[in-house]
Amino acid sequence: MIQKLLLIILSTLSSTTVNDNLIDWTSSRKLVWSDFKGKPDPASRNAALTSSSINIEFGYNRTGLTHNIKCRFNKTLSWVRIRNAYILNHEQGHFDIAEWHARVLHRQLEAYEFKEKTVSRDINEIYDRVMRDHVESQQQYDQLTNHSLDTTMQRQWDLKIAGMLKDNEAFANYGGQFKELK
Repeated sequence: MIQKLLLIILSTLSSTTVNDNLIDWTSSRKLVWSDFKGKPDPASRNAALTSSSINIEFGYNRTGLTHNIKCRFNKTLSWVRIRNAYILNHEQGHFDIAEWHARVLHRQLEAYEFKEKTVSRDINEIYDRVMRDHVESQQQYDQLTNHSLDTTMQRQWDLKIAGMLKDNEAFANYGGQFKELK
């Protein structure tokens, strides 16, 4: 019997459990301005804000480890002040960076050598490491593109993000995985 051990949730800002307000990342579904349902933060100077989350559930028994990862956009926590295609592209970049990290998490879980006595701690450490990189990547994206104002850097990041997703395409199918022990 697989025991559910942990539900870890990280949100770039925060997350909600109402599924109608969440959009799963897919390559065929890009963000549109009507997805941004939150109210702009009056203290922020940003043109828009994307709230995304990477969630993992995992369990194990003596025969293996199971995990399920979700990368989602939160409609009610995402907001917009200035609507144009250029800014929407930048916000899609934030969601795509989250997806890239969901794939990195899946890749690292697939490479994990199962140890029943330390599995919970091990999975938490993997998750924390990937999420630290995720937060750093999101911050770097905004800093280097100057929140999309540096058009040259924005184009470079568009290419970089597309490459990161392509390089990790083999790990895009990360829902409901079971890894048997060897």
